[in-house]
Amino acid sequence: MIITGDDPEYITFVKARLRDQFLMTDLGPLRYFLGIEVSSTFDGFYISQERYIQDLLDRAAHGDERTVETPMELNVKLQLTDGDPLSDPTRYRHLVGSLVYLAVTRPDISYPVHILSQFVSAPTTVHYSHLLRVLRYLRGTITRRLFFPRSSSLQLQCYSDATWASDPSDRRSLSAYCVFLGGSLIAWKTKKQTAVSRSSVEAELRAMALLTAEVTWLRWLLADFGVSITTPSLVLSDSTGAISVARDPVKHELTKHIGVDAFYTRAQV
Repeated sequence: MIITGDDPEYITFVKARLRDQFLMTDLGPLRYFLGIEVSSTFDGFYISQERYIQDLLDRAAHGDERTVETPMELNVKLQLTDGDPLSDPTRYRHLVGSLVYLAVTRPDISYPVHILSQFVSAPTTVHYSHLLRVLRYLRGTITRRLFFPRSSSLQLQCYSDATWASDPSDRRSLSAYCVFLGGSLIAWKTKKQTAVSRSSVEAELRAMALLTAEVTWLRWLLADFGVSITTPSLVLSDSTGAISVARDPVKHELTKHIGVDAFYTRAQV
């Protein structure tokens, strides 16, 4: 259990009441929890999973000591029929499941983990080779951490993107976003869209709608924490078409086939 707050006396009181009701041990300041390492400095906090990565590499028992600069090659399009089926897919599933949890603190592997997790039902030798590349990347970047500065502002800044018709099997697009609270990265996601987009504008707008829902929830969460947000949260996209649709609901020729996402994003704006 993690107990946090800005009132040390009340935290002490809560721990005392818990000890009266339950058998518990106070482990002191937060340093390690469920595979996540936390270190505190004068400037802020660092969060990492270095020990978890090392345990993962040890469990993988992969003798290759090479490292790579990127977790996945550029413009890779994996399909179900690539390569030969693995005789025992258990190892692949175990490693991908571990990577899914590792992505909690490693946004740089969010995309390849999302791609590899689509083949856990019937992985092949090609899928496994790309999985090993992710492990080589982690071996070379094991010390990377997320930093949360103490002096960071409490304003949200958000980025959305999409890859149009990127899945060769069903031509569905990928949505991706990341959210910063001041200078701290607090949320990110890569997710396949639920429907086929007929244009890149539509794919970008669906990604923008996904991010808008996340930002709306984060603003509610910050309000529950007592953080007053009186200014709009900046949402950034590199699609001028999607931005135009979000700003102008009368572009019927662009929006009539998109459906709810355009209206949802416009309503939040």
